[in-house]
Amino acid sequence: MSGATSQQPSSRRRRGRAAPAESRRPWRIIAAMAAVGVLGAVLATLVLRPARAPDVAVPEVIDGVVTLPSLAPEHLAAPVAYEQIPPAGGTHSPAWQNCGMYSKPVIDELAVHSLEHGAVWLAYRPDLAADQVEQLRRLARGRPYVLLAPHERITSPVVATAWGLQLAVDDPADVRLAQFVAKYQQGPQTPEPGATCTGGNGVPDVR
Repeated sequence: MSGATSQQPSSRRRRGRAAPAESRRPWRIIAAMAAVGVLGAVLATLVLRPARAPDVAVPEVIDGVVTLPSLAPEHLAAPVAYEQIPPAGGTHSPAWQNCGMYSKPVIDELAVHSLEHGAVWLAYRPDLAADQVEQLRRLARGRPYVLLAPHERITSPVVATAWGLQLAVDDPADVRLAQFVAKYQQGPQTPEPGATCTGGNGVPDVR
């Protein structure tokens, strides 16, 4: 009898110790789920945030950038006679050009709408050497708000355009192009920051 009596408290102690562990288990599951959620949010931010131009020191004022007069972002489903070539804003198509790299010219009115969404438009002369076009492609590659295409009416070899801003250069290796992309892709000049540059018109060769 005494042996049975001495074992009962030990059994009760074991049962008493098991209860807290079981009660903590749901909290461990909740903590694990929260950690997974935080990790998912971080990964989504890294994947979805707009890519930046290659690391480059961006001066407060980029030499050669021309600021164009105030341009009203109005929509018009008809051709527009632009004074500036390529145009840097103003009246444009209700549809936009999907950002990415194109081997053929795009429609000005659609490209201007892309500028309204924060795109940088890199236009180059169709007779630009293949290795120089490849330099521009390296700059544009992976940039969700860069539109690269030849333009038949420009006189400079390369013209970079953002809404109300323009830079003409003779050499695609000019560091000012990378500075322009870094500063003005979804930059402060954007009339509609955060608006998409996909889901519009055109199928780029590479996005």
